[in-house]
Amino acid sequence: MSKIEAISDSPEKKGKWTRRAFIGAGVLAGSALVVGVAVRPGNPIGRLSPMLTDGEDEQLLNAWVKVDADNVVTAVIPHVEMGQGVYTALAQMLADEMDADWNKVHILEAPADQQYVSDSIGRDFLMPDLEVPAFFEPTVAGGILELAQAMGLQFTGGSYSVRATGQRAMRTAGAAAREMLVAAAANEWQVPASEISVADSVITHGRSNRSAPFATFALAAAAQSLPAKPRLKSPADYKIMGKPVPRHDIPAKVDGSAKFGIDADVPGMKYAAVKAPPVVGATVESIDATTAKSMPGVLQILNMGDFVAVIADGYWQAQQALNSIEASYSKTEGDALDQQALFERYAEHLDEAGSDGGDVETEEGDAAQSFAEAITKVEAEYKVPFLAHATMEPMNCTAWVRDGKCYVWSGHQAPVNARQAAADAAGLDFEAVTYHNGYLGGGFGRRAENDTITMAVRLAKAAGYPVKMIWSREEDTVQDHYRPSATSRFQGGLDKDGKAISWSNIHTHLFDPKDAPTVPYYNIAAHKIRKVDVPTQLRFGPWRSVDHSQHGFFIESFVDELAHAAGKDGYAFRRELLAGSPRHLKVLDTAAKMAGWDSPLEDKHGRGIAFVPSFGSIVAQVAEVDMSGTKPRVVKVYVAADPGFVINPDGFTAQMESAIVYGLTAALYGEISIKDGAVQQSNFHDYKMLRINEMPTVEVALINGDHKRLGGGGEPGLPPIAPAVTNAIFAATGTRIRELPISKHDFA
Repeated sequence: MSKIEAISDSPEKKGKWTRRAFIGAGVLAGSALVVGVAVRPGNPIGRLSPMLTDGEDEQLLNAWVKVDADNVVTAVIPHVEMGQGVYTALAQMLADEMDADWNKVHILEAPADQQYVSDSIGRDFLMPDLEVPAFFEPTVAGGILELAQAMGLQFTGGSYSVRATGQRAMRTAGAAAREMLVAAAANEWQVPASEISVADSVITHGRSNRSAPFATFALAAAAQSLPAKPRLKSPADYKIMGKPVPRHDIPAKVDGSAKFGIDADVPGMKYAAVKAPPVVGATVESIDATTAKSMPGVLQILNMGDFVAVIADGYWQAQQALNSIEASYSKTEGDALDQQALFERYAEHLDEAGSDGGDVETEEGDAAQSFAEAITKVEAEYKVPFLAHATMEPMNCTAWVRDGKCYVWSGHQAPVNARQAAADAAGLDFEAVTYHNGYLGGGFGRRAENDTITMAVRLAKAAGYPVKMIWSREEDTVQDHYRPSATSRFQGGLDKDGKAISWSNIHTHLFDPKDAPTVPYYNIAAHKIRKVDVPTQLRFGPWRSVDHSQHGFFIESFVDELAHAAGKDGYAFRRELLAGSPRHLKVLDTAAKMAGWDSPLEDKHGRGIAFVPSFGSIVAQVAEVDMSGTKPRVVKVYVAADPGFVINPDGFTAQMESAIVYGLTAALYGEISIKDGAVQQSNFHDYKMLRINEMPTVEVALINGDHKRLGGGGEPGLPPIAPAVTNAIFAATGTRIRELPISKHDFA
């Protein structure tokens, strides 16, 4: 049975590789992603060996894969596991190219080190289509590596793990390792490499009836040249990719042995509860801790300026003492801000921009002229609120600062950045920090921020002993880095045949990705898309599918309004817009066929459709909604998704399902509102989650449309669900939902 190698909780040791014979794949300084090797005694290769190997004479070159003496292949994964199954998918890609025995594949998360930055993400982002000759590959790869290191780009998010690191790094590492092992075997046996076959971690030469495991040739492979661009398999040759192999992380999560950030246990550790000012930018002016001082277990009460902390023998003792403290805070310019005033501010900026103001994001043709000439004109405005992340695992971090060193335990989406934040907070160099990353109990972008890391290290430094800081759910809700609220305005024009000829959109804010508001896949001759930036004091942060979460709702709601104005149903209208794009049409048609689009529905039921390409994947969803009660009940959701090629069908399906849960929660209930500058919600009683009895039946169809360009899985399933549901509500009731959440509207 395959397994995941764990990292020790000891501040002195990391999980280490314990075999001397292994092959490593990585990047030579300033050169291409190639397969390196364990360096023989006497060759001084730097800092990574103490983290990942045993023995003073064993060194490591930025390894991605190793083969030990027991013929176990270990894949080093430079991304974090937060429920998305990335450990398994990336290991599948490496093991398949290597022709490894999947039952003997182990997994190790890469350490928080600059040598493991996600340079593949940088390449996919900067120059995804660039192909260069093998001799020039080292120069290109080296430049991108240096840029990724400067950014600390060891990051899990944006659905980049499989489509970037998997496609560019893990597959290349596996293929290169295979070539080196085959070359070593050919040299040893004095046979042509072309006559050698590989299967299940065994190298075979059929003509001489010889075979041996990978481990036999691991050290000999060191003498082979390093292939800069090894040959990758075609889909017809895949043995592990595309298969629903069981996930590596599930057994430990089922039996309780999995270690999340909150599970850190350090000898002598104490617990901290914290509370920051309710209005962003305020400071703690004074505290009255009279009651807290006499409560059992309380060790220290600290006014840190930007937050108050209680350190105690146990977390509950710390939190109860903190609750008894009365604090006063400084005044800020945001104290008078409320939800209504904020949306009025958005409206003012949009009004000021008029028909030509704001920043133009994309423009083609003359949208204004086409709108003026349109037979039918449609205008609409949509709004969405701030959203919190509400991760299942509370925000937490454990830190210990002693003897000029800092040790940190947490679960973070960007471990290198977390390590640097800890160094800054402790006043130490990067190299003086040891960072241990556990499983993440949900991330969704929230665990890409460094606030908890910084706070915990500051507390540990002040306390003089190890401190585990845990945020209460209330603190997590009111101190989040929120998905921004937004307003978006549209104008669309139709010709005499009901064909869309003009599309104009202006909206507030744009963070990532930059293509979120654009509609290049829809065949509309003239379009113009603009944005205006509106200042607000709340902290913003990435939220699952980032700006697609807003613009998916905006765009697909307005497309449905255009369809209605044209006298066409939403599916037929979208088919016209996608004419000439067979791959897009196949996804749309598949979802409609699954849902039985033209079949009769029960009374007071409606179907809605939405189509949102994002993060390299194409997703269409059809929602069926029951409106017979006092509020909408989503009965069924049909999903068709084309990510290019599905590496693990079970894992990808689970990501579509989980995105629907997360997105449907936001569509129905999600709202962070502001009053007197502060967040009003505090816990799940007023920031509601989707309950199990509200979960619709979900059917997912997967399409392999382009194996050369993979798309993401974690993000793309979310953007279509809100518009699919609101379009279904309109189909059933004639009521158009232009502002989320749906719970704001009265259907009685």
